Amino acid sequence: MQVVNWERMVIIYGIITEYMGTAYTGQGVAHKYDTLIATADKTIFLKAPPSNAISNVLNDAAAHFIKRGYDVDRFNNPVLPDNTDAIFVKDINLFILQASHPVSLEPTEIGGRHHVISFYDAYDEEKLQSRSTEMADVVEESNLVLTKMMQSMSEALQIHDEWEQVNIVRMMWSEHEQMTVSLKEELFGTMKLRKKSTVSHRIAGSLSPGGSRDFIPSITSWTKRRILMKGLSGTGKSTMLKALGKEAERRGIDVLYGWCGLDPKSVDILLLPELSVCLFDATQPHEYDPESPLDEILDLVSMCMEDAEAEEKIREISGRYKEKIMDATGYMHAYTHSENRLREVVDQAIIRKSFEEKTRQLSKWIDV
Repeated sequence: MQVVNWERMVIIYGIITEYMGTAYTGQGVAHKYDTLIATADKTIFLKAPPSNAISNVLNDAAAHFIKRGYDVDRFNNPVLPDNTDAIFVKDINLFILQASHPVSLEPTEIGGRHHVISFYDAYDEEKLQSRSTEMADVVEESNLVLTKMMQSMSEALQIHDEWEQVNIVRMMWSEHEQMTVSLKEELFGTMKLRKKSTVSHRIAGSLSPGGSRDFIPSITSWTKRRILMKGLSGTGKSTMLKALGKEAERRGIDVLYGWCGLDPKSVDILLLPELSVCLFDATQPHEYDPESPLDEILDLVSMCMEDAEAEEKIREISGRYKEKIMDATGYMHAYTHSENRLREVVDQAIIRKSFEEKTRQLSKWIDV
């Protein structure tokens, strides 16, 4: 009889990293799913009405891969932060997403890299029709508060741009440029890899029912070196991160950009996985302080010249900005309530046998 030495057996699970799937920004609903679809070896589009049940399907799929030692990126829903909207399995370059809500995405390579599983016929149409008036009222309410929320976010971004302009004119940009050059030399030295850089894009955070939410601790937890950038609005944090990222790309070093949840054109995180280094904006609304002796502070505040008149302007601008964010958060809370009501009605119409059959179809695609 074979004797198993349990003390020497080691079960190695994969690592799960959490990101925000979409963001309700000052320029509309933003996502980076298109870049993942473009680069994934296989993408599985799950089509369904608004439903919490699809999140459970994705969570089960993520658990399947993690238990087998695969690293997984999990993309959360900003409206319902406990819900999963997509997963990306890094080791096999597989992307699975809920492709109907809050953004509708369609496959372009059916029969090739793209596959579709439709759950629409796993919902009892008669049950849904019996509550169609109720659902129509909820959708109307939901769309109304969503419009107001997005308007508040747009106005907040415009005010934030005002805030940045006040600081831009008093920044010591020559020192900023020198710091960027020094960081390039320190981080990369003479390194130049004989390969093309793999560039990834993620959403760092978004407005959620409780206010701004991000997953920076999850994104940065495994890196050996974290550089926390401290700087006022308009002091060039995103500019520096983009410049360092482009330099890494030029040298063949892999780069992950984490984009801002207010301004989708602004970078909040730069991750260099091969160097185990991460630089990120650690100021409001995602304020972080060093947590280990290896964490470093990168000070950009000292490059912004003191100016009493500018500070007075900023106090007034800051007040208006906070008011708009509070308005948007209130609308987000109402929007979440409506979305929850709609999903509860839809989920009550699930045909269990049909839904489980659809889930088994997914199992065939992911059985590795």
